[in-house]
Amino acid sequence: MTQMRSEELFRHLCSDSCRCERKAEMAVGVLALQGSFKEHIVALRKLGVDAVEVRKPEQLSGLSGLIIPGGESTTMAKLAEQYKLIPALKDFGISGKPIWGTCAGLIFLADKAVGQKIGGQALLGGLDCTVHRNYFGSQLNSFETELPAPPALAEIGGSENFRAVFIRAPAIVDAGPNVEVLAALDVPSGESGASSPGNEAEEKGQKVIVAVRQGNLLATAFHPELTGDTRWHSLFLKMVPKGGKADVPVKAVEESASLIRPFTDPKDLPVFRDASFLVFE
Repeated sequence: MTQMRSEELFRHLCSDSCRCERKAEMAVGVLALQGSFKEHIVALRKLGVDAVEVRKPEQLSGLSGLIIPGGESTTMAKLAEQYKLIPALKDFGISGKPIWGTCAGLIFLADKAVGQKIGGQALLGGLDCTVHRNYFGSQLNSFETELPAPPALAEIGGSENFRAVFIRAPAIVDAGPNVEVLAALDVPSGESGASSPGNEAEEKGQKVIVAVRQGNLLATAFHPELTGDTRWHSLFLKMVPKGGKADVPVKAVEESASLIRPFTDPKDLPVFRDASFLVFE
């Protein structure tokens, strides 16, 4: 019995040691309260970057950057409040470390959100823009399309376009002068699912903003983590300060570009029909 307990203790200590060593190597966190956080972790690992699931304020310590994934934004905000993460997340952004929000994460980073549920939700803020929570409509209005790669993405290599997956997606309806627009989508008149009658893009068939960057904040209304293209993750990692550990191996970027799948149909959901790239190694 004593020998068995000693062996169990040894395994426990080894496990803790491994976790500590792994923690020291981690550079990028992914908020893991709800949503597609595992897909982001897989994408980071494909680029040779270690990643950590963040559920507690203390887990932000020592990280070089943070990704807030897509999911249900109201639920995510309530869980963040429950786990007392809001102040820590705000401090993380104020410190200048990069944060990338996808879909629900975009809503979380915006200074203002419209089309919210009754009672609203907590916002981290910092991104000088107004986001319409469900601009494109319900889950049934989800779609995929191709958009031109912005110069910052094109510099990484790969196709001149990228695949954008919109799942009950938000959109930026107003952006401040210091916000860099990285991608916009043509919205034909009357096709937006947004409930706001004053939306100019909907009324005039103009472009609506779906990706932006401002200072240390990156935000996309679509889900790059649900495709085989990790260039958006590479772009985010380039925002990590030079002293960080999240440098992107050149070989990994080249391999990522070679995995980009050809565009087939804008309504070809589900996106997981070819999901071999999501297997944990």
